[in-house]
Amino acid sequence: MPVLGRDVTVPLVTGGEVTYAALDYAASAPALQRVWDDVAAYAPYYGSVHRGAGYLSQLSTDLFENSRATVAEFLDCRPGDQVVFTRSTTDSLNLLAAAVPADCQVFVFETEHHASLLPWGSPHAPGRRGSDARVTYLDAPRTPARAVEILERALAARDPYGPALVCVTGASNVTGELWPVKELAAAAHAHGARIVLDAAQLAPHHPVSVTELDVDWVAFSGHKLYAPFGSGVLAGRADWLQDSQPYLAGGGASRKVARRADGGVDVEWHTTAARHEAGSPNVIGVYSIASACKALTEAGFDALVARENHLIATVRAGLAEV
Repeated sequence: MPVLGRDVTVPLVTGGEVTYAALDYAASAPALQRVWDDVAAYAPYYGSVHRGAGYLSQLSTDLFENSRATVAEFLDCRPGDQVVFTRSTTDSLNLLAAAVPADCQVFVFETEHHASLLPWGSPHAPGRRGSDARVTYLDAPRTPARAVEILERALAARDPYGPALVCVTGASNVTGELWPVKELAAAAHAHGARIVLDAAQLAPHHPVSVTELDVDWVAFSGHKLYAPFGSGVLAGRADWLQDSQPYLAGGGASRKVARRADGGVDVEWHTTAARHEAGSPNVIGVYSIASACKALTEAGFDALVARENHLIATVRAGLAEV
């Protein structure tokens, strides 16, 4: 799959130029050429989403909602799951942190990315319901099996009557190692806890099935998925999201606003994903994610994994000769 900028040349400190070899995809990936082409084709037709009766507004609204359906299919979501569009994985996990029930027990491995390490019940957390969570930081496991053992021991010792949430990465942004997500999800559910998967590093390289992995939520970013246009995703169970206050208050999140006789305001909030999508949405960012999801699905993850394994073998062989 060709990417945008693959032929870019950059200056050398010794003078001259060389074709750039991008090796920092773990930080952010360039746009797929197909994603760029899709965005460029749509851009002249940009319009407001859910905010107009004109042709461009209706087209943009359809594009936005169809993108939601595409992402749900890409993630193999369950019936009733919601797909909420955000700015990034960090934004998605902060949204969920704001939606967890009061006094929720949160279990996080100390090896987590800051996006999934910091939002839960700490002085660094936003001043919303998530800051009421009680956090248990779990030791870094030496093996995948050890990760499951550490989690099971911590969950067995928890208060069995309150809500609990496990936050775990799918693939490390430092080492690239894959975590035993399905086994961790089974352990969480066996002890009455829920689990959210940080799939920022996993989704671009391996299939992520909410149903198969049996995770309650999954979060990822467009910029890691070859769609660097400022959008992210939180997908999963609707109940905690519906029961919480909107992540942001504003237009799009509200169904009805009425002035009261006492001078106050009554608001009826949406119960759909729109509840947490206040403001004019980033339809180009959302559409780019949907385009990337389609491109990855059509390419086939078996072929992508085989290609990556070939590249890994080539690099290792080359380094061994240095």
